[in-house]
Amino acid sequence: MNIAINEAGIRVLSINMVGVAALASVLLLLGYAIRDRVKFLEKMCIPAPVIGGFLCSILVWILRATDLMQVSFDTTFQTPFMLAFFTCVGFSGSFKMLKTGGRLLIVFLIACWGLAMAQGAIGVGMAYLFGIHPVLGVMAGPVSMVGGHGNAAAWGPVAEGVGVHGATAVAVAAATLGLVLGNLTGGPVGDFIIRKNKVEIKTDEIKIEVKEDASEPTGMFSLKSFMSHFSIILVFMFGGLWIADLIDLLDITNFSLPHYVGAMFLAIVFRNINDKKELLKLDPRIINLIMEVGLSIFLTMAIMNLRMWELIDLAVPLLAIVAVQWIFLILVAIFILFRAMGKNYDSAVMTGGYAGWGTGIAATAVVCMGAICEKYNLRSPKAFMIVPLGGAVFVDIVAIPTIIFLITTFA
Repeated sequence: MNIAINEAGIRVLSINMVGVAALASVLLLLGYAIRDRVKFLEKMCIPAPVIGGFLCSILVWILRATDLMQVSFDTTFQTPFMLAFFTCVGFSGSFKMLKTGGRLLIVFLIACWGLAMAQGAIGVGMAYLFGIHPVLGVMAGPVSMVGGHGNAAAWGPVAEGVGVHGATAVAVAAATLGLVLGNLTGGPVGDFIIRKNKVEIKTDEIKIEVKEDASEPTGMFSLKSFMSHFSIILVFMFGGLWIADLIDLLDITNFSLPHYVGAMFLAIVFRNINDKKELLKLDPRIINLIMEVGLSIFLTMAIMNLRMWELIDLAVPLLAIVAVQWIFLILVAIFILFRAMGKNYDSAVMTGGYAGWGTGIAATAVVCMGAICEKYNLRSPKAFMIVPLGGAVFVDIVAIPTIIFLITTFA
C-alpha cells in the first residue's frame, strides 16, 4: 500500500492485492453486522457483500468528488474467487435432477429461458430509446435481472473489455434494484393470484425425489475429503482459463468468453459423468462452503471497486430499463405462467417465486414462496423443489448464450 501524487496534485492511495483481500474480508463482516441490525436489509435479503462493498465504493466516490484522494485497488484475487464460485455452481447441473422434475420443471424452465431472452430484447431496445450503448441495456437486462450480483460482477468487466464504459456499475446497480423489487413483488403476486382466482388451498403429494447420494453425508468432513473436492475445483478453474484463452486465440471481433463459463461447463460435464460412474463421492457441504466463500469475497471485491461516478448520467435510463422489465415480468407471471403451470395452489406459489426470481435471485424466490405458504399455512413441496432448480441451475443453459450473443452483436 502506498500513496503518490498524480499530475493534478491529488493523492492516490494504491492498495495491493493482499490489502484488498483483507479489506474485502473486513467489509464482508461489516456487511453481516449491519444486516443483522437493520431489519429492512435482512427482510429484503440484501447480501452482506453488497452492503459492505457499497459502503466502500460510496466512500471512495466521496473522496474522489471532493478531490481529497483517489483510491486504486489491485483486484488480482477477484478472478480466483469468482472462478471457484461458478465452478461450484456447475456441480449442481445434474441432468438426472432435470429429468426427475417432470413436466412442471420443463414448463418453468421454458418460462425462465423466455424471460432471459425477453429481458435482453427489452434492455437493448430501451438503451436505443435513451441513446446509450445497447450493451448497457444487456447489463441492466438478463445479466443483472436473471444473473443477479454474481453475473453482474462477472460480465461487467467483459463488457468493459470491449469498450463499454460503466458496464459493471450499471449491472451491479441494476442487480441491487432488482433484488429489492423481487422481494417486494413475489409474495404479493402469488397472493393476488390465489385471491383473484379463488384457488383452493391444497397441494398435490410431492412426486419429485432428488438425492445427492444414496447416503447423505453426516458428521464432520475430513481434510482428505475437502482437499479432493478443492483439488478438482482448482483443476476445472484452470481448465476454464485455458478454454477462454483458446477462444481468445480465434480473435473473434468484439467477443471474449468469461473465464468462469468454461470452468462451469467442465464442472457440469464432470457432475453428469460422476452421476453414472461415481468417480468421486461428492459432498454437497464442501461444495457449498467453497461456493459461499468464493461468492462472498469475489462479490465484495467487485462492488467495493465500483466507479459510482459513472452511474450519474445513467440513472434515468437505468431506472426505466428495470421498470419496464419489472412490469413485463408481472404480466407474464399473472397471465401466462400461472395458467401454464396448472392453475392450482402449487402453480400460484411457483408463480410468486418466479415473480420474485425474475428480477432477483433464487434465494429471493424462496423467501417469496415462504411468505405465501406462511400466510395460507400450507407448504408447496413442488414449488420449493422446482423453482430453485430451474432458476438457479438450469436457466444458464440459455441465459449465458443469450448474453454472449447480445454482447457480441452490439459491442
